[in-house]
Amino acid sequence: MNELDMSAQRAATQAMLDEADLLFGRTECEAALQRVGADITAALGDKYPLVLPVMGGAVVFTGKLLPLLRFPLDFDYVHVSRYGDKLQGGQFKWLRAPQNEVAGRHVLILDDILDEGHTMAAIQQQVLSMGAASCLTAVFANKLIGKPKPITADFVGLDVPNRYVFGYGMDAENKWRNLDEIYALSGH
Repeated sequence: MNELDMSAQRAATQAMLDEADLLFGRTECEAALQRVGADITAALGDKYPLVLPVMGGAVVFTGKLLPLLRFPLDFDYVHVSRYGDKLQGGQFKWLRAPQNEVAGRHVLILDDILDEGHTMAAIQQQVLSMGAASCLTAVFANKLIGKPKPITADFVGLDVPNRYVFGYGMDAENKWRNLDEIYALSGH
């Protein structure tokens, strides 16, 4: 890509943010993160859990949450791919399964957003089938989609409207995961 193309791409990416609607600022996001950290500590602080973030969206949430969990834990991660007819839920393929032993462990799955819930439900089902003693889920954002989901997260930072949201690990066209706030695309 030449310099002119990169400049145009940068301008378009900046315009995406400039035209977006701010839903939650840094202060609200930080307060939600602190609350989730305290709730997880209360539930798992004496369990020595295995923490499994879902790559790649959970990176920001995980990086900010882990220092708040001031108790012993093991850390690993999972990566799944959804393929097939996405209108029918598709199927899931493990790109990276947990490397740590899951059997007998209390597991905490972290993700950036619970949208329709199919991915999180499939991961939780797989972790339980691997013999986990328990499997709790935490998401930074829960999208209010107006219909039932196959799973409800045990810990939720913020409820977001049924719009295309980004920031705090969530992306818009693979951009803006790095924001400390949550935005919604204009017109969505």
